[in-house]
Amino acid sequence: MQISSIDTRQGTDNTYRFSHGNTLPLTGVPFAMNYYTVQNDQSRGSWFFNPNDHRFEGFRLTHQPSPWVSDFSHLLLLPVTKSVGPDHIDDYAGSFEPQDALFSPAKLQLHDLHYSIDSTLVPNTYGATIKSRFPKNRQAGYQLTLPGRAQVRIDRNQGQLQGQLINFSDCEDPDFTMYFSIQLSGSFAAEPLRYRTATDQAEQIATAAQTEFAGTDLQLVFYLNETDNELALATSFLSLAQAQLNLRRQQSATFAEQAASAAAAWQDYFDRIVVEDHRHPAQVKTFYTTLYRLFLFPQKFYELDAQEQPYHYDTLARAVKPGILYTNNGFWDTYKTVYPFYSLIAPEILADMLAGFLTSYHETGFLPKWLSPDERGMMPGTLIDAVIADAASKDLLNPDQLEDFLNAMVHAATVQSADDKYGRRGTLDYLKYGYVPSTHGESVNHTLDYAYSDYCIAVVAEKAGHLLLAKQYRERARNYRHLFDPATGFLRPKDDQGNFTPDFRPLQWGHGFTEGSVWQNGFAVYQDIAGLVNEYGGKQAFYEKLVELVNTPATFETGGYGFEIHEMTELAALKFGQLALSNQPSFHIPYLFTYVDHPEMTQLLVKQLLTQAFNSGYQGFPGDEDNGSMAGWFVLSALGIYPVTPGSTQFVFGIPLFDQVTLHLPADKTLVLRTLNNEAQNQFVQARSLNGQAVTATYLDYEQLMAGGELTTTLGLAPSLHQLTDAELPYSISEYDD
Repeated sequence: MQISSIDTRQGTDNTYRFSHGNTLPLTGVPFAMNYYTVQNDQSRGSWFFNPNDHRFEGFRLTHQPSPWVSDFSHLLLLPVTKSVGPDHIDDYAGSFEPQDALFSPAKLQLHDLHYSIDSTLVPNTYGATIKSRFPKNRQAGYQLTLPGRAQVRIDRNQGQLQGQLINFSDCEDPDFTMYFSIQLSGSFAAEPLRYRTATDQAEQIATAAQTEFAGTDLQLVFYLNETDNELALATSFLSLAQAQLNLRRQQSATFAEQAASAAAAWQDYFDRIVVEDHRHPAQVKTFYTTLYRLFLFPQKFYELDAQEQPYHYDTLARAVKPGILYTNNGFWDTYKTVYPFYSLIAPEILADMLAGFLTSYHETGFLPKWLSPDERGMMPGTLIDAVIADAASKDLLNPDQLEDFLNAMVHAATVQSADDKYGRRGTLDYLKYGYVPSTHGESVNHTLDYAYSDYCIAVVAEKAGHLLLAKQYRERARNYRHLFDPATGFLRPKDDQGNFTPDFRPLQWGHGFTEGSVWQNGFAVYQDIAGLVNEYGGKQAFYEKLVELVNTPATFETGGYGFEIHEMTELAALKFGQLALSNQPSFHIPYLFTYVDHPEMTQLLVKQLLTQAFNSGYQGFPGDEDNGSMAGWFVLSALGIYPVTPGSTQFVFGIPLFDQVTLHLPADKTLVLRTLNNEAQNQFVQARSLNGQAVTATYLDYEQLMAGGELTTTLGLAPSLHQLTDAELPYSISEYDD
């Protein structure tokens, strides 16, 4: 599919109270340092864009990874014309017709109805160029809005603006600065500049000699002599000189060449997955629209100096340093789907990211958890451990990296940081009791995540040849068992005396659980599903618990939250029982049926979720998409495979969505995923074969996928029940009890 046919507004119709994705329609190049979008209404804060709004406040340079995290280092550019009347700066917004605008990954294009201006924005990694065509009978100009602390210097002779900007929602450096350089293709008009700041709300008229402007929430309006203009913008987190260098590199290409380069950067990734299915065009469109979101985050947080060497800004040391760095990612969300997907489709970019994550460790003393622009410390666990273990298990790390990452993972597992943003929370108590007691918030989620991370440490330790260490942490990976309560059949919070907390109710959110109840969070034992099954008393008992989960009505008690948070509302709206695919903790739950000899239930649930919970439109996701995580669930599940346990190298079978998909893999390998009898009514798998050989296991290994060939799946109206052996079931640390 051509990148130009993708509409980036999927999942952008949201409010503070309800999420259809909580996405932004971001235009850029894959993993760019900057993205661009339309701003409709700044008064809505992080929800400044809505796809149904006609208001156009300008093209926004944004670094917002989530509305719950907010933006940093953002600015706004609005093409304007000089009004005949006394327009004031705060009235300068325009309007546009959303259905006539182009929101593409590689291009933003719209017609401003108020000003009669046609504008096209094309991006690159560190900047963008806006080409605008103004009415011939009007004075052309721009409004530049700089929230926060800003300084701007104007060179009228050269048609340039240079400046710096400080605005962020949180950062280790209170003076964290973005520098920018703007080059106009035209010349400044004699018409004086207008400006205002938060200090002096009244609009000011600049003198002819004034070249410097500074203040909080600075806005400038300037006019040009020409009515056809290109405004080229580049930024840097290092220095103004680096911003100027980034701009010079950008301007070495024409506007048309920049547009072609941006489109080609996207097309390179899109061409790695070729879907052939002419009977289900809506589903194909949803697949590719969703695929776009997998190549946005994390974002590059490094730049190339004059010798093309990578440098970045270390916010903790408040200094420029050599090396690769990435930002804008919450590993609690993305470890499940995004990084296993990269290991298949783009291992070269995964290697670059891993190098950046090591940089974070060396500069802060801990591996990152939630970066934006630096450590935010949100969400339980240290789930980057899964990203590392998955890469290690697939031989994507070199020996030096293995040792470095292993040291970092063990450090987080054994050292309690004085700053709870970093590392594990409740580390010492976890080491003391084998679980995180209820004196810590979200204690069950922390315990389960730490046990899984312990498994991940074991994987890396074994790869690095530290077998005793691997054995030690593999045993710790069973710590989840301390919280299993056979009386209720659930994992529950415990106090530091070993007592389960009283008044337990399965539908109650919070009280030990994160953004859900025990139904959504109590099955996160990815490394040892067999062990969890044994705690329940065997496969049949666990199967019945899963059936109860999906058949329990989609209701909830607000519990520890005290009010209805948006995730509760989205659970109820999805109507898949307590299977809240609207949030990350439930992602693996449909696949758990396979672990207890009922893959037909996995197939049925996955097919229903793929076809009913997603679409390519403004309400395209069943909940927060979160940095590609939900997009990754859809894309991988649509291919018919899902990485339940990153670190194990296994992809568990579900059910494929398309007639045929060709994956162009590294080393010139090709994997063809062919689906026979792919009719809407056929929701069960009858048989599978790999390169002509029958496949009875419920998973494929990474090496099998990367070797290429042809995987054929035959669908049917009724399940074809096969008595599975334990060897045919997916990975677990434990073996199933007889």
